Amino acid sequence: MNKVLIWVKITRPHTLFASIAPVAIGLLAVPKSVDLNWIIAIATFLGAISIQVLSNIVNDFYDYKKGLDKKGRVGFKRALAEGEVTLSQMKMAIYINLLISALIGLYLIYNAGIVILLIGVFSILFAWLYTATSKSLSYLGIADIFCFVFFGPVATLGTTYLQTMSFSLESMYLGFVCGAISTCVLTVNNIRDRESDKTKNKKSFVVRFGKRAGEMEYLFFVILTLVFTFIANGLSFSNLIFVFGLILFVQLLKAQGLVYNKMLIKTGLLNVVFVILTLIDYLIK
Repeated sequence: MNKVLIWVKITRPHTLFASIAPVAIGLLAVPKSVDLNWIIAIATFLGAISIQVLSNIVNDFYDYKKGLDKKGRVGFKRALAEGEVTLSQMKMAIYINLLISALIGLYLIYNAGIVILLIGVFSILFAWLYTATSKSLSYLGIADIFCFVFFGPVATLGTTYLQTMSFSLESMYLGFVCGAISTCVLTVNNIRDRESDKTKNKKSFVVRFGKRAGEMEYLFFVILTLVFTFIANGLSFSNLIFVFGLILFVQLLKAQGLVYNKMLIKTGLLNVVFVILTLIDYLIK
């Protein structure tokens, strides 16, 4: 495979909707009376993407070192496990990505101050702690909580704050929807990998409580999308995200083996659907 394509694959482009969507939602939550600063908006998108890519690369690096990722895994193939890149190359990619994230972060901090500094520091810390240590969040079974918070209200509130220098309840409520969708993606991943995770003592929520509990977790977060879209917008087009999520939940109950990979992509695309539905609400307000 072409080296460029290998590195594109390593970034896990199919997962990046999780970082793009909350930034888009945070911008939509900015009052119409405020003129968007598009330079800051673009920097926010790039910063969110760079931190997620950092998280993905760190995850690949340490899951491979811990023996969790192996050649021929059921999930999406990993470059290290397949021998497409070396550990030293992946480590260099981590440092480069960390530098990029820091530079973008410094620009945003310059414009908005300590609030963005705190969001940036804790986001990078979460990206690192997700899988890098012996007590990593993903191995303790509490990554779901951090996924819900950081890919949800933290991202949307931070985006809105960068434009308005104030916090927004609407941004927070809609952020909970983004977080719920991203946690559904993580849940599908954990259901798919539950057997291999058991062998490496990775105690995800699904490993701890079983496949059925994971499916109920998915349903719980799908229901949250309806709750928070209603709190934010009342009866609105954004409520329909619940319907799409419910359809995917039914498909999840029937999924097996490689089908979970398709479920991951479909669930991730709920982020795109949610942005479109929220944009419709915004346009007709």
